[in-house]
Amino acid sequence: MKRVLFTLLSIFSSISVMAQKTDFEIQGHRGCRGLMPENTIEAFKKAIDLGVHTLELDVVISKDKKVVVSHEPYFNPDISTDPDGIYVSKETQNNLYELEYKEIKKYDVGLRGNPNFPEQQKMKAYKPLLSKMLKEAEKYARKKGVSPPNYNIELKSLSEEYNKSQPEVAEFSDLAHDVIFSEIPAERVTIQSFDYNVLKHWFMRIQAGEYQKPQLSVLIEPFEDNDIDVNLNKLGFTPEVWSPYFIHLDEEKVQKLHALGIQVIPWTVNEIEDMKKVKEMGCDGLITDYPNRVKNL
Repeated sequence: MKRVLFTLLSIFSSISVMAQKTDFEIQGHRGCRGLMPENTIEAFKKAIDLGVHTLELDVVISKDKKVVVSHEPYFNPDISTDPDGIYVSKETQNNLYELEYKEIKKYDVGLRGNPNFPEQQKMKAYKPLLSKMLKEAEKYARKKGVSPPNYNIELKSLSEEYNKSQPEVAEFSDLAHDVIFSEIPAERVTIQSFDYNVLKHWFMRIQAGEYQKPQLSVLIEPFEDNDIDVNLNKLGFTPEVWSPYFIHLDEEKVQKLHALGIQVIPWTVNEIEDMKKVKEMGCDGLITDYPNRVKNL
């Protein structure tokens, strides 16, 4: 009898796990930039409310070597207000790599809203530490009684910015790696970057057994060569995920990538008709500023 019960429980457990998986992955871009201040804890909580499978976010490094959730290594003049309540301009946007985190946290990045996203809610918000963001997202998912999210974390890196607005690749990667995997298991993490040096570094460290093993996703610049073979040769290994701007994809490219064992998750798909096209061409998911619109799929 005990053996029968154990077998039944195993079956039900397997069904439960299968029910949580999806054939089409929805990633909330910077949380849900179209609806809430980008890359803030409020945006990630809203994305969880909307049922995203994955929280997409960006990280940079502060002067005191903290990993900060931010799309740029400076304060975006369109959305930022300094501690004295003065709107940040191009002249005062500052280099976050030259500021300690206690200074960065004093700036507001939500009260002004975003002129490019009129549906975005205006509210007080700040750039959080990655460690804080991960803790809060995990806690919120537990509170809501939903499956814990996956995380697609972009290391914002440019070779011309090494030692200017960011550390060298090895230091940047070590700092991010240690924070991420002190909070989240590797099977729920994707590391992405436009900087192939970052991805190569992670691949080599994983192969050497020195890093945890997340998925690696190559971001493809929209105005550079989008040829699959050219970019694979530049990268030097086969990543788990291919993430181009969606307008550069077609069914033939998706099939070619799938034949290579690579998932295809394009960015940033915001219009419902484009979402439908992306799904119909066979992509494995999409990244969007408006997770609320994906319900139509």
